Amino acid sequence: MPDNLCDVPGVLVGHATDLSGVTGCTAVLFEPPGGATVGVDVRGSSPGTRETDRLAPTGTVRGTHALILTGGSAFGLAAADGVVSFLEEQGVGLDVGVARIPLVSGAVIFDLPIGSPEARPGATMGYEAAASAKSGNFAQGTAGAGTGASVGKVLGMERAMKGGIGSASVRLDGGLVIAALAVANAFGHVRNPRTGDVLAGPRLDDGSLGDTVELLPEVMANMRWGENTTLGIVATNARLTKPQVTKISQMAQDGLARAVEPAHTSVDGDTIFAASVADTETGVDAAPDIVGMWGARMMQEAIVRAIHSATGIAGIPSLSDLGNS
Repeated sequence: MPDNLCDVPGVLVGHATDLSGVTGCTAVLFEPPGGATVGVDVRGSSPGTRETDRLAPTGTVRGTHALILTGGSAFGLAAADGVVSFLEEQGVGLDVGVARIPLVSGAVIFDLPIGSPEARPGATMGYEAAASAKSGNFAQGTAGAGTGASVGKVLGMERAMKGGIGSASVRLDGGLVIAALAVANAFGHVRNPRTGDVLAGPRLDDGSLGDTVELLPEVMANMRWGENTTLGIVATNARLTKPQVTKISQMAQDGLARAVEPAHTSVDGDTIFAASVADTETGVDAAPDIVGMWGARMMQEAIVRAIHSATGIAGIPSLSDLGNS
């Protein structure tokens, strides 16, 4: 197993990366003809999202054909148009008689201060990410939606560190697979939940990494709004209903909060999707709470891997740049 989101049967992942402009997007496609059953939990106060209302438990039960995670702030939502175009060409979508409509939801991070603020994922990059999507290994760290991601911004971008994209998975008894993908672009710092060590955060004058919460009182007056966000996707081959995947997306936020401190702030747009990618032949039966608990654990692992895999760019150092791994 590649130990990433693609370990869930029917999940394909593809990136489009602009290293010059320092931005990118990541498309996650679902192979079952009807798509996946997807829920979402938006817990940050400054989100940028597309078609998330229809994922609510009260929304009509229709499969989601793809998810797009992208840089570029609100501009980057245009990348979804490219994913829709690609899926339409493949004949994928909700059959409404006169057309097939690909249902694509997504969310953005704010990465405009790094690289060129005019470099934003659009339909062309979204199409590229969708067309390149495959099952197996994919780049982690400074790639796709994680290209311009950064963390630990309480002292400003000049003291921040590189975030990125990461993924992890687990296989349990009975063939149950639970996996997560995360884009770490937090206002706060990232810890290793197992050790408590700060992996990436605000860099202090003495070369150490600061605690965001402890530094907050001296910078509250200068906090910037909506320039952060950690995004995530939990996927599983368990057969789940829309209310159940919504609950799993909520539980997965616990993994985000264990790895990122503080999480869910007014200046973050933390958003997690959860997808049941299962049909009558390939799906397995599993208790939603089991999927949710492991989904949270895989989410925290995906965030940690994003930091470990990242490489520095545009003057923002990574964990490896500071002599750590």
